Amino acid sequence: MNRLPACLLLLLLAAPAFGQDATPAAAPQTVTVRSTRDPVDKSYRKMIAGMQRFERDHALAPRATLRFQLLPRLPTVDMRGITMRVVGDHITVPVPVAPDNTFVLPNNEQALREDAAVIANRKTTSMTWRAQVLSPGVPAGMRRLGDLRLECRVGMDAGLISNSSPMFGWLSDALTSTDQVCNNADGHYLFFAERPVFSVTLHAGERTEVMPFKMLYAGGEQTGSRLRYCDCQVLLDRTYYVPIWDPGWPDDTLVEFDYMSDTP
Repeated sequence: MNRLPACLLLLLLAAPAFGQDATPAAAPQTVTVRSTRDPVDKSYRKMIAGMQRFERDHALAPRATLRFQLLPRLPTVDMRGITMRVVGDHITVPVPVAPDNTFVLPNNEQALREDAAVIANRKTTSMTWRAQVLSPGVPAGMRRLGDLRLECRVGMDAGLISNSSPMFGWLSDALTSTDQVCNNADGHYLFFAERPVFSVTLHAGERTEVMPFKMLYAGGEQTGSRLRYCDCQVLLDRTYYVPIWDPGWPDDTLVEFDYMSDTP
């Protein structure tokens, strides 16, 4: 069998087809790898909405600043060295996390357009997220009621609550909006103290009131089967409710904690 010389074969392969104009090779295309998205991570859009709520309702705490806070949900989670980022389809924005596991969320238009997620380097179900509103001048070991009212509104708008069971009444269809949860005696928005609490007392001028037991420890009704659905899972002894819905208590009401470690 006759064989074409190798050099002629290469020329034939490289030449354009008869009757066709030679065209330059197509430019290489850039392929963007889409980041892995976890649907249960926090929505960037919702967290920005929470920040916008903070600005709208800033009168509740006129001198306060807003940060977001990460808290352990499981006893095994390591809260040291947490890193966080905002991840969209074509963008990644690092978010610095302070040693106390609080952070400020940057405002990024592209991340908003891409409906980005806010992702930490921990399993989603291992942590709970909260807004942290702190006014200056509040005595050590106390909180200001107006700050807590604003925390509830920011936290609800931001979608930070991670309870996932219909057994929790405040997640029922009857209480779905921020205003319903934060302005309703049945809203039961959980707050977390710095340490396990023995009691919580409100002070407003001459008025003082110790919160009843049902306002502590997530209502004192959590069973083993229910506790795993609550983001208070490992912090149950630090949880408390306060009457953020009651206008009879002014925003400057001070919330005092009697910690278990302080009580003989």
